[in-house]
Order: sequence, then C-alpha cells, then structure tokens
Amino acid sequence: MKLVQTERTLSLAAAKAGMDEKTARRYRRLRKVPSEVKAEHTWRTRKDPFAEVWEEVRSKLEVNPGLQAKTLFEDLKRRYPGRFAAGQLRTLQRRVKAWRALEGSGKEVFFSQRHHPGRLCQSDFTYMNSLGITIGGQRFDHLIYHFVLTYSNWETGTVCFSESFESLANGLQNALWELGGVPAVHQSDRMSAAVSNLPTAGKRQAGLSEKKEFTRRYEALLAHYGMKGRKIQPGKANEDGDIEQRHHRFKVAVDQALLLRGSRDFVSRQTYEAFVRQLFGQLNASRRRRLTEELEHLRELPERRVDASKRLRVKVGPSSTIRVRGNVYSVHSRLIGEQVEARLFAEHVEVWYAQKKVETMPRLRGTRRHRINYRHIIDWLVRKPGAFERYLYRDDLFPSSCFRIAYDALKRQAPTRAHKEYLKILQLAARETEAGVEDALRALIDQEEAIDAATVEAMVRCAREIPPVTDVVVDAVDLRAYDRLLCCQEVEA
Repeated sequence: MKLVQTERTLSLAAAKAGMDEKTARRYRRLRKVPSEVKAEHTWRTRKDPFAEVWEEVRSKLEVNPGLQAKTLFEDLKRRYPGRFAAGQLRTLQRRVKAWRALEGSGKEVFFSQRHHPGRLCQSDFTYMNSLGITIGGQRFDHLIYHFVLTYSNWETGTVCFSESFESLANGLQNALWELGGVPAVHQSDRMSAAVSNLPTAGKRQAGLSEKKEFTRRYEALLAHYGMKGRKIQPGKANEDGDIEQRHHRFKVAVDQALLLRGSRDFVSRQTYEAFVRQLFGQLNASRRRRLTEELEHLRELPERRVDASKRLRVKVGPSSTIRVRGNVYSVHSRLIGEQVEARLFAEHVEVWYAQKKVETMPRLRGTRRHRINYRHIIDWLVRKPGAFERYLYRDDLFPSSCFRIAYDALKRQAPTRAHKEYLKILQLAARETEAGVEDALRALIDQEEAIDAATVEAMVRCAREIPPVTDVVVDAVDLRAYDRLLCCQEVEA
C-alpha cells in the first residue's frame, strides 16, 4: 500500500512487493492487509464422531461438572459397544474442554496483591524428608521452619522435628533476631498440626482446652514482639502463596546444592545446619536492595526473647519416672514422690525442683515413647537384680550395642548369674566411666575372653591401654610371592 503512493503504476508497485498485479488490485480495492481478509477457520475437516451423543454428554456435565472426559468416554464405550475407538478419546477431551470454557461454571479467581515494605511476613513448616539427607550415614528426617518477608522475599529457616508450638516459637524468634527487626503482621495457616492435643484419647474437653492454651501462648508470643496475627482460610493454601512458593524454590535450591556438593551425607547436624545457613545467604544475596527498604519500616526488637517452653507440674512415680506429654522420662530416685516442674522446649526437656535445674534430656518425638537413664536407677537394680529380666524399659539399660553383646555373652556363660554380673558392669559404668567400660568390654569380646564384672573393673582401674576400634592390623605382604607366581606361569607356557 505504501508503494502504490510512490510508484507510477500499480504493476510496478506489485512487482516490487513480490505479488501478482491482480492480487495487488484486490488489496487496493478492499483497503485491508492480507491478515485482515483471511477467513476464520470454522468448518470441520472430518465428521464429528460424537455429534449424535453430545447432548447426552452435555447433560451429564451440567449435572456433574467434575466428570472427566476419560470417564465419559469409558461410559460411552460401554453403552455403545464397537462404536468408538480408543484413539477418539483426545477428540472428546477437546470437546469437553471447549464446553467448560464456553458454557461451564466460572472458576475461582485469584487476585494479585500489592505488598508494602515491612508490613507482612509469612511462615510455615516444610518437610525435607524427600531430599534423602543423611547424618553420618543415618537417615535424617526433619522439617524446616520457613520464614519469608513478602515484599523483599528475604527468607530464613530453622531445623526442627515437629510442628509444635515450641518449634514455632523458636523458629519465629530465630528469624526475627536474625532479621534485626519486627514486621507489622505475621501470617500463617491454621496451624492445626501444631495444636497438639493431650495424648489421652476420647477426652474432647481436654483437647479443646489444649487448643485454647496454644492460642493463648501464640497470642502472647505475638504481643511480646508487637505483631498482629493473621490466619488463612481452611484449605486455601493459595492465601499463603509467598511461603508456599518459597517452600518449593528452597527445596529445589537445596537439591541442586546437594548435587553440586556430590553427597547428601553430612558429618554432623551442625555441619548440615551450616550448609542450610550458607544456602539462605546465597538466596538472599540478590534481595539486599528491597530488604534495605524493608528494614527502614521494621519495628525494633524487644530487650529479650520469650521463654518458649511449656511448664508442667508432674509427680515422680515409684518407678523413678515422670510422664510428660505421653512420654516417659527417668529422673534420679531421690526425687520419688516429689512434685517437679518439667519445661518442654523444642528439642529438650528440663526438670526443675526447688528453683534448681536437676536434669536436662533430649525431648522425645511422638507419644508412648520412653527415655530411661540407667544412672538414675542402677543402684536399686543392683539391690533388686530379679527385676531386670522383666523390666518394662529394659532395652534402655543397654547404652550401646557393645553392652548388649556383653549381656548376651554372659547369658551363654552363666545363665543364672548373667543379670547380676551385667548390672554390676552397668553400675561400674555409672560410677567410673561409660567409655572406659565399653572399651574394656569390646576388648574382651574381640579376644573372645570370658566376661565378668571383676575383670572389667580391673581393666578400667588399671587403665590398661585398649586398642581403639579403628586400629586395624594388616600383615606385610611378601611381594616375592608374585614373582614366583609369574615364574611358574612362564614354565608352564
């Protein structure tokens, strides 16, 4: 059309445009470009195989819009045997998809939100088990309490093992103190998994009171930092879109970092946590500019952190144990009959009596578990050796596999006195050193010598040097044997 204005004739303009003169004349007459005169393809190139049954299909879709095209296709094949081929499923899927877009019900609309610096943070727990991380060759099942600022996407996290309030409080406070400020609003899901009901089944009222206790502690935590709490609607994970997306991207980043590292095994938990902290630092490196904007709007931190422990008053039973949240822990026998205070933290339990901390032990995960420290009860077991064989928590009285092997060897040597000898050995470990007794037992087992308490005590007290388990003695190889072997082969040839 531009050449028509500059050339003397239409034929010259058409030649320079690379088209026939008749085509150019038609475009000049219509005053439209080729894309505007192209006819829309609305006709079918082949017969519709579902034309006669489409009304039946549509009536089913109107009643149950969730029906899949494959389900409808299988139904048609059953009702009309031999009429439809398997390859026609894709045709029906296109028809159903077009019906849903043109005549079906409207879909849920998601509205993009405008984020303001320093206003909103989101957090949630994410399971890391699928990444196959191991510590010292042992599977390391854990979670990450994940925290993100929605404006800058700055993120951090804390390794934990359960969706408990203690893990939530510890992770949230770690994030705020690492950030160096406090956002205005903290958003989370309904935290139903973190609301741990009392272990006794069938007590609904107890469960409700536990939920109220969780809510009270959560609100107190937010109030200490001056934050407002906000929860998403049940089943609406999209309302926590930032943290959900960061879950996915963070785990992809961890997986890629592990592939570059060449191993998913770590020497210790501390080494793995350092790896995670370094990865968060790399992810946050590109967010410094927007983070600087956020920091200007954050409120100052309070003077101290909140004590996130849950305090329970429990009585020490006659078995020298306490029951805390469905799990059994041993304490020293001198506390039997006394009321003590158990303080539950995210990963450990403290026992207090008369304003003094008397025990610290790792917190058990789940319920109906037990942790018995043989040092608490060994003196009384030595006095009552007959109780050992049927003791409910007997397996906890074997500090390591070496002690268990030693007990089995004692059972073979002297079945009637095995438990008495073993308890004396265990008492020696409590009074002297568990590592020294274990080394002595290992030496006796390796040398296939008889095991008894007197021999073990003598070895420990005389501090006899015992070769460590890593010492391996390999006899020197006489390389001349290979020369003789080669000579023999040459002779035979």
